[in-house]
This record gives sequence, C-alpha cells and structure tokens, in this order.
Amino acid sequence: MIMLPTPDGMRPYTLGAPREFPRATPPFPRVALAAAHVVADTMAEQDPWLDAKVDWDRTIAFRKHLWSLGLGVAEAMDTAQRGMGLDWVAAQQLIRLSIDAAKDVPGAVVASGAGTDHLAPGPDVTVDDVIRAYEEQCEAVEKMGGRIILMASRALAKAARSPADYERVYARILGAVRQPVIIHWLGEMFDPALDGYWGHADHMAAMDVALTVIHAHAAKVDGVKISLLDDQKEIAMRRRLPKGVRMYTGDDFNYAELIAGDEHGYSDALLGIFDPIAPAVGGALAALSRNDLSTFHDILAPTVPLSRHIFKAPTRFYKTGVVFMAWLNGHQDHFVMVGGQQSTRSIQHFSELFRLADKAGLLRDPEMAAARMKTLLALHGVA
Repeated sequence: MIMLPTPDGMRPYTLGAPREFPRATPPFPRVALAAAHVVADTMAEQDPWLDAKVDWDRTIAFRKHLWSLGLGVAEAMDTAQRGMGLDWVAAQQLIRLSIDAAKDVPGAVVASGAGTDHLAPGPDVTVDDVIRAYEEQCEAVEKMGGRIILMASRALAKAARSPADYERVYARILGAVRQPVIIHWLGEMFDPALDGYWGHADHMAAMDVALTVIHAHAAKVDGVKISLLDDQKEIAMRRRLPKGVRMYTGDDFNYAELIAGDEHGYSDALLGIFDPIAPAVGGALAALSRNDLSTFHDILAPTVPLSRHIFKAPTRFYKTGVVFMAWLNGHQDHFVMVGGQQSTRSIQHFSELFRLADKAGLLRDPEMAAARMKTLLALHGVA
C-alpha cells in the first residue's frame, strides 16, 4: 500500500500483482516498432537544459530489452527527445550504436530518424537549404547501414510557401534514397512548430498532398506513420495508400483497434507507447497471429487508459511519462531526462500514471516501483 495524491487529497492505494504476459517471437502479423527513449547521464558535467549527455550503456541495454521481446526499434525519434534535448550530433552517435548493437541480436530490427534538426528554422532558410539538410542526414544514416524514417521538418514547415514546396522536397529526397523509407507525419499536438505541415492547416487537405507524394514515389516508400491522434483520419488515409505501402499507426490513443484493423485493412505500428508497454505487445501480437482477437484486446485494453494519460495535452511532454515508467521498472537508476524534461509533468500526473500502470499489470516489481514512487513524492514535498 502507498499513499498517493489525488485531487481530493492523499489517499491509500494498494498495488496489484504484475501481469505475466506471454513471451513471443516474430514473425508477427504486424510490423511493430517501438520508438525508444534515451537514458540521461546524470554524472556528466553539463548544463542540463543545454547539453545532451547520454548514458549510452543503459540506453543501448534498453534497446536490447525491446529486441528480446520481439519488437523493432525506431531510433532517434521524438520519443528519444529528438528536437527536445537530443541534437543531431548525439542522434548520430545513438543511431551508430544501435545499428552496431543490432548486429549481435538475431532478427533485431532498427530504423532511424533522418530529418533537418541541425538546421534552425528562420526567415533566411530556403527550401533548398532544407533539401541539403535532409540529404546530409539521409546520407549519414545510409552510410552507417541504417534504414531511414524520414522525419517531418520544422525548417520546411517554416520555409515552405505552398504544398508544391513539400512535393519538391520529398521528390528530391525520395528520388535519392537507396531503399524505401518510412515517412513520418508528426502532428502539431506533438510539435507545435509543425502546424500546417504539407502546406495546409486542415488535416484532410494536408493528407491529399502527402498522398500525392506517396503515390508519385511509391517504390521508395515502405510506409507512412501519421501521428494525429485521430483514428478516423488514419483509416481514411490508410484506405488511399498505394498497394504495398504500409500504414504505421502513430495513434497512441487508438492503437489497439487500428492494429486489429477492419474488413478493409489494418495498421502496422510505430509507437512511442510501445516503449513502456513492450512486455504486453509481443503477447498481444502473438494472439493476433492466432486470430485470437479476444486475447489481443484483453492484453492491450488496460494499456490504453495508461497511454491516453501519458500522451494527454500538452502531448509533446509524453516523453516524461515514458522515462518515468522505465525508472519505475528498473531499466534505469534515476528519473532524470536530457534537457531537464522530467519537470514537465506534475506530481498529480505521475500519481495517476502510477495507478494506471499498476492496473495494466505493467509494474514488474511492485515493491521497487512503490519505493521509487515514494522517493518522487518526497522530492515533491509530499509525505
């Protein structure tokens, strides 16, 4: 039992037992990529809001944990605080280390984010500057032997004057890459600087532009990941994709139904929530391979309230909940984040997250999790 804050004051909470999820190995009926977080190096001399000091050993150990559960890793994405603490210099090292580590794990899959985050948006930045920035990062990932996730660009959102500018940039980049990429459309709820991406504030109009690009270059597009937190928009786009191009759900609110699919198709997955709920995912996908939808939903349904809480507005601060879960479960010895991002959520938020994680059976050692939660409460002056 632990005393936890609620809006009505401190209340006792009794933890349940961790759930034993079935261990499963690929192939799964869906591609499942977990966007993974990074572990900060708390002992490094640094300015915590300005420097990106990473504990590389613990960071790579967590990737091995994900691979051991049958999941692929989406590397150096927004879950790894790309653009919110992790710069391109650190991202390159992260990508290199992950690709090297994957070579020692049979069947390990890793795909890595390439974007333009080393190019600061500004009034003097042109579309050609954006193209060169994309080319630099794509070439770097390919030189390391990596697969590319083509990330949305803050600089392009600032520099583009029309949808035609997006079409020109993506045509240039897709024409040059060596193998098919995953295009990532990250919504403004995840990153306000990407508002109006594809040249339209209206998502359906923006979708038309994105689909024009994808249809024109389908041979170079493995799939598209959209992160709009709107299942109907994802389904609408999924049904309009060229044959052979995957939809990777980025909907951390509705992923269970989207992965299960309907009579017209389904979504594969590239999700930040797969980082903290990884033990549940493999078992759920194994059940899906047996067409056992009851077990699939039984495993994932309790994770959805947890995910909706972690990704609640302001959604861009979801990384804090992801790292908090990793700390509670012993994947790292501290709750400190690159860029000091552990401060972006309240003690009420963490307390509810703790309860929801327990209800989903995702606290693998309740005694340790409770002890760490008490440490956080004490740090906040709550006894």
